[in-house]
Amino acid sequence: MDCNLLEKCGFFRKYQQSQDMACRSFIRSYCKGPKQDECERKKFREQNGVPPDDDMMPSGQTIPKNLL
Repeated sequence: MDCNLLEKCGFFRKYQQSQDMACRSFIRSYCKGPKQDECERKKFREQNGVPPDDDMMPSGQTIPKNLL
């Protein structure tokens, strides 16, 4: 089952077509997989009332600039 925030998620929208293995792994595990409840992007949105930066990965880390 996909994350209920998928359509609003800047990370997913920006990186869903990425060929980078790390991005694909995060999307498979967090956005469309078993780690949805562990997503730091979801927690950030709940705590701050606004979505995090698009380059914040579901793990809470920021995408390295060399992958942008």
